[in-house]
Amino acid sequence: MNSMNAPKILPWIARKAGISDELALKLWRRAVSEAEYLTGKAEGSEFWGLSVERFLSIVEDEVGNTPSYSLSPAPQMSWMWRHQTRMSLLSLMAAKNAYRCWQNTFGDMYGQKKAA
Repeated sequence: MNSMNAPKILPWIARKAGISDELALKLWRRAVSEAEYLTGKAEGSEFWGLSVERFLSIVEDEVGNTPSYSLSPAPQMSWMWRHQTRMSLLSLMAAKNAYRCWQNTFGDMYGQKKAA
């Protein structure tokens, strides 16, 4: 997948933020470029996660620069992305801890049998 391919949700975010699809695409490309610079990669989950996070942050900054009489208030979506990322990491940590618990339990059981 080309790193410049925009996510399918881009037009929805543009509408919610009150910006054009063209500007959203321009901001997406900027976010991808920044993510690539920061991660040193153009693929992988860290790269894509940072790309989306940077994009949402850039959109929020861009919308914050619009006149106050804008009829379409921009949603603050970066908090949702960060929350979802944290929740995913918590699930992974829980699974990892459960695996370690099972591994230690079975190790103790088999270690006791060998000692007896």
